[in-house]
Amino acid sequence: MPLSAEKRKQFRTMGHNLKPIVTIAGNGLSEGVITELNRALDDHELIKVKLALAEREDRQLVIDELKKLPRTELVQSIGKVALLYRAAKKPNPKLSNLLR
Repeated sequence: MPLSAEKRKQFRTMGHNLKPIVTIAGNGLSEGVITELNRALDDHELIKVKLALAEREDRQLVIDELKKLPRTELVQSIGKVALLYRAAKKPNPKLSNLLR
């Protein structure tokens, strides 16, 4: 289900103060990176991902792959940073970036 413009704006505001949790480098979306992304999304719901790739085309390919993750929404992508959201089934108030 796509995010409404209001929710997207709210998540961008929250994401401004977040630090990148996952960094994707030259190996792209390897098995380990996908596992870590899924864990981080399940725990935090809203995460910032750093794309340590030099070429714009490479970053766009990785962002396209991130959009294909199950139930994951791309909130925003600026330069080498992407903001991702996935609603948790049972959000943990101590970990969720949305409930703090």
